[in-house]
Amino acid sequence: MSQTADAGEGTETGDPVQVTEQAAEQALDLIRDEGLDTDEAGLRLFVKQGGCAGLSYGLRFDLEPEDEDAVTTHHGLRVFVDSASQNYVEGSVLDFEGGLQGAGFHVENPNAESECGCGESFRT
Repeated sequence: MSQTADAGEGTETGDPVQVTEQAAEQALDLIRDEGLDTDEAGLRLFVKQGGCAGLSYGLRFDLEPEDEDAVTTHHGLRVFVDSASQNYVEGSVLDFEGGLQGAGFHVENPNAESECGCGESFRT
């Protein structure tokens, strides 16, 4: 059963993650560019084994959430987090950084004890 919350401004407590307005806008633009319906499709944030620190983040677009996902909405962006990943990303903030160096999505995770030098993987 999916858990759903609407954090219109991205500030509702209890959400697995928060999403900045800039990250939501970037993701929504990409979803639209893929021809997906932003009312159903969303951004999946997940954690997988790998990277030099042991765990790494993954992001992808999904057409719809799975049954056990936490589903939240931030600035119009639907975000899906599976139950196993929730343990690792609880309280995190998904942001987007522009510019020539380091442009892209970034997860600020308060649960990470350490991160690798490139910031792509972490350890809890």
